[in-house]
Amino acid sequence: MVDCVTHMPVFASLLSGVFQSGMIGKVIVLLLVVSSIGVWYVVAEKIVEIRRAKLMTQRFLNAYSKEPHPVELFAKNSRFIGTPLFTVYNHGCRALGLQINPQAQDRDDLFRGDLSESKLSDLQITAVRNATERSVATEALELESGMNLLAIATSTAPFLGLLGTVWGVMDAFTAMAAAGAADLSTMAPGIASALSTTIVGLLVALPAAVAYNLLAGSIRHLTVQMDNFAQEFSEEVQREF
Repeated sequence: MVDCVTHMPVFASLLSGVFQSGMIGKVIVLLLVVSSIGVWYVVAEKIVEIRRAKLMTQRFLNAYSKEPHPVELFAKNSRFIGTPLFTVYNHGCRALGLQINPQAQDRDDLFRGDLSESKLSDLQITAVRNATERSVATEALELESGMNLLAIATSTAPFLGLLGTVWGVMDAFTAMAAAGAADLSTMAPGIASALSTTIVGLLVALPAAVAYNLLAGSIRHLTVQMDNFAQEFSEEVQREF
């Protein structure tokens, strides 16, 4: 109870400082608040996306490991929505099917016939591998979408806050010079309101920095899984065909 009482004046003084700051300070705080809303939106969206991707990736890998042939899941029209590995697998199977049946008109025609008699040249295997690797790169970029906003907020929010502080302090000293007196009681409110923009900037930057590093680690993990799966799929295609 005592902690709540002691912390309340801190937040009250912060809000008071924001409202008492000049036009430039208010504009900077508004920009920081808007960027904070964007940061938390991206963080929430990415957390949901990555959790789903991890769950569906494990399900896909379990199902893929149980099949005797690398294109079996594709032929069964199985779906694992939410995992980038399944997208990579789909692109790889489509590229493989077009190498086996170049005249195929739709998905069902790609692997029609006896696959045990289908043999591919080294050039065709390379084409399948390249298609799979391109899909990995595309999915990695998709996973990283929105991360730029977190990086920008982490690097620019403290400097925006510092800009508001410097501007506010400059205004306080200008007002003091105009008054012709160095009265601490007159200067203190202006300096306090100037410092509030730095506090707001740090409140935006710190969560963004923590979230960026945590999410980047999860994205890196999924990207490595995609790379490993692409290599495994290419090796199995080479062995089967």
